[in-house]
Amino acid sequence: MGPFRVLYLDMNSFFASVEQQLDSSLRGRPVAITAMENEHGCVVAASYEAKAFGVKTGTSVKDARRLCPGIAFRASRHRLYVRYNLRVAEVLDRHAELVRIRSVDEFQLALSGEATTLPGAAELVATLKAAVAAEVGECLRFSAGIGPNHLLAKIAGKLEKPNGFQWLFADNMPDRIAHLALDDLPGISSAMRDRLMRAGVRDVAALCQLDPRHARAIWRSVEGERFVRSLQCMDIPLVQTKRGGYGNSKVLAPAFRRPTEAYLVSRWLIEKSSARLRRDGRVAASFSLFMSPIGRRGWGRSVKCAPSQDTATFLRINRALWREAWPYIRGAELMSIGVHLADVDHLVTRTGDLLLPLRPAERTASERASVAMDYINDRWGAGTIRLGINRPHPGFFERG
Repeated sequence: MGPFRVLYLDMNSFFASVEQQLDSSLRGRPVAITAMENEHGCVVAASYEAKAFGVKTGTSVKDARRLCPGIAFRASRHRLYVRYNLRVAEVLDRHAELVRIRSVDEFQLALSGEATTLPGAAELVATLKAAVAAEVGECLRFSAGIGPNHLLAKIAGKLEKPNGFQWLFADNMPDRIAHLALDDLPGISSAMRDRLMRAGVRDVAALCQLDPRHARAIWRSVEGERFVRSLQCMDIPLVQTKRGGYGNSKVLAPAFRRPTEAYLVSRWLIEKSSARLRRDGRVAASFSLFMSPIGRRGWGRSVKCAPSQDTATFLRINRALWREAWPYIRGAELMSIGVHLADVDHLVTRTGDLLLPLRPAERTASERASVAMDYINDRWGAGTIRLGINRPHPGFFERG
């Protein structure tokens, strides 16, 4: 057995590559995927041909045209990309052990037998590249990384793009990643970078040599110790995370930016989020509303409530928060809004209420009505039954 346990695959410019695969006229050309079909939108993904001109995620459409004359724009089709993600996953799982689909363009596989050695892993990666190209599409390429744990495999997978293959293990650590900035590492935010700097950890080499117990103190969590032990090439497995909440946010198209229109979009977001909450058999004990007025600081509030999965309950809280926000947002346009249902627990663990009366784990009459609404909407189509007026704003990410 060799030192490698995990193979991490990172699809190269995945959204743009799917569009190039489907439209041969786009191959070899700079392509940008946008969130809106107008000059007010921004780039959410770019092909490597576009990246060579400086076009990247977050670049406005106007700036992308200036940086790269002749660039081709395509509206995002997220459902299409998910279908391609599943096609890639099916191919990978036939040739190796697919452990996790980490995101729409990232996959984690387990290595065993000869593939735990560098030659064996290299042969497996070549096989996977050929299989994806042949069975999904020649434009679909990925960079691969291997390591003794998921963190090092992920870092290795980002060292050589596009279409690369790299490895990290005890023999080349930390020298192989010493050139990276602290916040180049996955999981190191700018705030955590600043905290590390204040603790005297100023570069990746120093972080790799840190005492794991000191890392726990800096992170103020056991995750710091797990992170550093992973950098030190220990076999640290991923832990199951507890779901923190259910929510939706939306960057608003110009036609939806007036507060009166955005409010109706927020009602639609709540109906979607609470339906997902019920689908998973959960209840939420807090509701949050966020909005970003153009030219003003963002506004947000959170409200505690009795644990519930009732759409009408969250709509009432939402209406009260919009009334509270109204003096601040009156006359403004909103760039984005978001709702979040948090303090989540399972319905089966909810205690009863003698005053209602309500038995433990029993749904209220309003919650039962919401469940019936879910059934009808699943059977006859989303929006067949709605609780009052809302304004669907699916956008381009839900096309395809």
